Amino acid sequence: QLGDELYVGVHSDEAILENKGPTVMNLRERLLATDACRWVTRSIPYAPYVTQLDWITHFGCKYVVHGDDITSDGSGEDCYRFVKAAGRFKVVKRTPAISTTDLVGRMLLCTKGHFIRSLEKMLEGEEGPGASEEERKANGEAMKERIRLYATDETAKKPWVDVWFWSEGKGQCKELFKGIGPRPGQRIVYVDGGFDLFSSGHIQFLKLVIQEEEKLARERGWYEEKAVEERKKSGEDYGPVYVVAGVHDDNVINEWKGVNYPIMNIYERGLCVLQCKVC
Repeated sequence: QLGDELYVGVHSDEAILENKGPTVMNLRERLLATDACRWVTRSIPYAPYVTQLDWITHFGCKYVVHGDDITSDGSGEDCYRFVKAAGRFKVVKRTPAISTTDLVGRMLLCTKGHFIRSLEKMLEGEEGPGASEEERKANGEAMKERIRLYATDETAKKPWVDVWFWSEGKGQCKELFKGIGPRPGQRIVYVDGGFDLFSSGHIQFLKLVIQEEEKLARERGWYEEKAVEERKKSGEDYGPVYVVAGVHDDNVINEWKGVNYPIMNIYERGLCVLQCKVC
């Protein structure tokens, strides 16, 4: 939302090990994750752990942006001290209550405190953290706003993804946020899963869904010049498939997998799916 393009510098495994500790995912997996994020223009591997002015200038970047959890290098110094001194640093609020450290803790301690019984009720302030009804409602509104932001297009300013709740008891869907919806001629494909610890494997799976649909679309003439020109009359061209991703509730996954699965609750897993440009 601060600019027109977003470049993401991704540190090497070696740099992270030296300054912080061993990585959970290797460099290739982390690059797949950033490349798949809807708001990322370009991922840049082997970014220096301490951000240098000549590095960002080389890529034509005006500002460096980081969450409000500022990191330090192995010697305890601010990783962004040089860009701060040059007045080329901005801070944005990070997503609260979730981090790599939190996830590792859940895995090691086998806790279930992160489970959500009903996301719909939590968003309405009927359940969840908070000593009073006002606090629960404020928490629910903040969560809803974050879902809305995660469902935006590549500019992070316009609606893009449709978000629905499925009510098993009522056998119907309830709309939470309206996106662009299926476009004329698109085939609607449904996939479902836990999408726990959303990883390169999930991303590759979703990519394969798109690739298979593109093969079928090519056979039916989707990419022929006349068809492309016809679609462009309504604006820009678009792909042949509209993917609907169903995300299972925490209790459903725990019933099937046991222990303390899922490691991420439905809200966190939902955000992961929402930010993926493949969906």
